[in-house]
Amino acid sequence: MPNRLIHATSPYLLQHAHNPVDWWEWGPEALARARAEDKPIFLSIGYAACHWCHVMAHESFEDPEIAAILNEHFISIKVDREERPDIDAIYMDALIAMTGHGGWPMSMFLTPEGEPFYGGTYFPPVERYGMPSFRRVLHSIIRSWREQRDQVNRSAAAMRRNLAYTADLKPQPGDLTPDLLDAAFDSLAHLYDDYEGGFGSRPKFPQAMALEFLLRQHARTGDPAPLAMAEHTLRKMANGGIYDQLGGGFHRYSTDDHWLIPHFEKMLYDNALLARVYLYAWQITGKPFYRRIVEETLDYGLREMTHPLGGFFSTQDADSEGEEGKFFVWTPEEIRVALGDAVAEMVMRYYGVTERGNFEGKNILHVEEDLDALAQRPDARPEHVAYLAETLTEARKRLFEAREQRVKPARDEKVLAAWNGLMMRALAEAGGALNRSDYVEAARRNAAFILEHMQDADGRLFRSWKDGRAQFSAYLEDYADVAEGLIALYQVTFEPRWLFEAERLLEIIHQHFWDDVQGAAFHTADDHEQLIVRRKDFLDNAEPSGNSAYASAAIRLARLLDRPDLLERAEVIFRFMRHRLPAQPTGFGHLLCALDLFLRPSREIAIIGEPDDPAMQALRQTALRSYLPDAVLAGCAPHQVEALGSRIPLLAGRTLVNGRPAAYVCRNFVCNLPVTQADALAAQLHSEEPNTKG
Repeated sequence: MPNRLIHATSPYLLQHAHNPVDWWEWGPEALARARAEDKPIFLSIGYAACHWCHVMAHESFEDPEIAAILNEHFISIKVDREERPDIDAIYMDALIAMTGHGGWPMSMFLTPEGEPFYGGTYFPPVERYGMPSFRRVLHSIIRSWREQRDQVNRSAAAMRRNLAYTADLKPQPGDLTPDLLDAAFDSLAHLYDDYEGGFGSRPKFPQAMALEFLLRQHARTGDPAPLAMAEHTLRKMANGGIYDQLGGGFHRYSTDDHWLIPHFEKMLYDNALLARVYLYAWQITGKPFYRRIVEETLDYGLREMTHPLGGFFSTQDADSEGEEGKFFVWTPEEIRVALGDAVAEMVMRYYGVTERGNFEGKNILHVEEDLDALAQRPDARPEHVAYLAETLTEARKRLFEAREQRVKPARDEKVLAAWNGLMMRALAEAGGALNRSDYVEAARRNAAFILEHMQDADGRLFRSWKDGRAQFSAYLEDYADVAEGLIALYQVTFEPRWLFEAERLLEIIHQHFWDDVQGAAFHTADDHEQLIVRRKDFLDNAEPSGNSAYASAAIRLARLLDRPDLLERAEVIFRFMRHRLPAQPTGFGHLLCALDLFLRPSREIAIIGEPDDPAMQALRQTALRSYLPDAVLAGCAPHQVEALGSRIPLLAGRTLVNGRPAAYVCRNFVCNLPVTQADALAAQLHSEEPNTKG
């Protein structure tokens, strides 16, 4: 018989709908039942693509004896962390405070008031891995609840007080200067893995935001070291098993030091953030390798993760047919069947395939020496490298087609506002830079989907949408990430609707999230469900924090719309973390990028011309192709200048020049003369000094 979760939309909750555990969804009814029955709450938090969540579900939540213990002595609540990041963040803070580490599945024990007093992650059904069995944990909690209630309550009350610390933070004194960025880079360089790239040891996460900061640091200072660190890491990741060599897209993280053995789930946010950083590497270096990874990653998203209405799904599972990674791994015989013996041997050498295998007797495809490296060997013959490249291209297509016949991993098809905002921005920026109209159109459809299907009648966003049902009040990062995506879409299309929608979303943040006393924004709105604490989030973990995304969007809007009040709010956010930025760069990658933008002299580009005029398109493509981390871009047709100029001051007074589309570039409050040729615009964009002479 199904339990209460059968009515949920979350695939993660539905995975547990036939457990013998009497699960509740989080809500006032579950908390009221815990108080009425004087029972502790067992709170289980995870997500659909989490491998160890599946393991614990099978071992423990499907076990009738364990379920009987939970049903008799606890109120058991199941939460999808992707739908409810507010709940997840609070109890993850508590778990880390209790144990020094966190992760999913998260297993927390709470008082009926929601105060945590004990927690862990995965608990096995019997004692192993040096961990207590889940049964033993449950019986221990039951005894403590019966016999040591006062101690439990004191511990829970103390933890609640500790969890409220972010609400008490204050802006720090001191100047905001480039010295903060340099100090953060020094700290990042100290963590850098000179051999394998990335930061620290295993498990190794693809820290896209820290890598973007390295690219910005290079652009700001001219120092080749941060670019070399970023390039080394980007190549190692893209050649490793963490990257899907056949279908494109990145898996969640690497369990080893070498980017070889991944946790196989694919997350929308990882691929959106990584597509952007590979795009920036291509813009800086012009190397085709990076462009290929951008396009393969975004093509994966469009192929595998797109709803017909334009939204993007959340995750692709690690498991298929009950085995982790089964969809992605190969035996030599499977490759020979697909390719034939002669070609198979060449392909297997390139992708490191052996009879022994590198993952449970099978092979994760990876590249030890890519084509660029092979071409630079002293003994390399160009015709041989060209033949290998052609052979590999055809072989990848055939292996991909063979893999498509397998049972695919499950897909979490809920659409999350924040993650869609990240993908919207990646598609818009890549579409503009690479001149890919299909990417721009996908970003446009995504924006229309969010505004049509994920807003209420008052224009407030929902967090999640699935099967035609939008639910859960949106969080700070939802508003901020969608706003960043809309700003990027405007700068590629010059369609003012997207820019004004972004401004409206930031106004909702000011009205419902901003702390008018201390400054910065809360994670939840002022009319959100009241939890045990109301947090402020600054740390950029797997995705940008709400405050860092807000700061980034606010700076861009301030420069596009001449809104100094937005710059002031961004500055307040930086001051909250001023003392932590230099010492913890991997925890503030996006905030460091936003601070870099804030500290750079502003550069504004306005382009006037009819959208279908080839000269107008050439000017816009020139601006979009370049890596310009300090720039904002606006544009419109000549007949729109008067109407839009009052709202977008960059456009005010701009005209055609001798009847031709024209670009206006301003920097440090000094404007260049307008230009009508793409090469002249390129020269201005790459010059440090404005040209004011005729």
